[in-house]
Amino acid sequence: KSDNVGRVDCIVQFAKQHFADTSNLKILDIGSGLGVFLGRVRQVTDWACTALEPDPRLAEHAQETLGIEAISEDYRKLEWDREFDIICLNKVLEHIEEPLDLLERCRRDLAPGGFLYLELPDGEAAMEDVDGYGREAFFVEHHHIFSMASMQLLISKAGFLSIGLERLREPSTKYTLRSFLMQKVQ
Repeated sequence: KSDNVGRVDCIVQFAKQHFADTSNLKILDIGSGLGVFLGRVRQVTDWACTALEPDPRLAEHAQETLGIEAISEDYRKLEWDREFDIICLNKVLEHIEEPLDLLERCRRDLAPGGFLYLELPDGEAAMEDVDGYGREAFFVEHHHIFSMASMQLLISKAGFLSIGLERLREPSTKYTLRSFLMQKVQ
């Protein structure tokens, strides 16, 4: 019943439709935490997984326990020359003061033909719930609350096109907005 099982299944299914060949894809998970998401990805694919987690203890856990390449850095300050077929932001942008800057950075690190998977807490749906704003997704460490319209605007400003923008209620009962993003053709 983990949210990550459904999340990974959704991404794998999208990848099968998106790419001619899904073997050996490179996936980057920004804000990977304990690595549960990428651990599940490794169980069901042969993808090269990279966890990017600013907390060195969590990055070490992903590397040592799960055998996943883990980098403990602030993505916005990281200087590298790497591209990924898939970049994932699972409930990360609400923690970032300037989410547009982070999305623009992701666009630079996305391989041609790749996609970005974006999930955000759904402020609109939570507002309808009597306990909505008391939920974890709206605690103090979150700088933004997103609606479907604000998410779409942010995606467009960052130079992406949204495919399959949807609202869902996860097994954990979290209200979520998710979409697959493609780079706009310039």
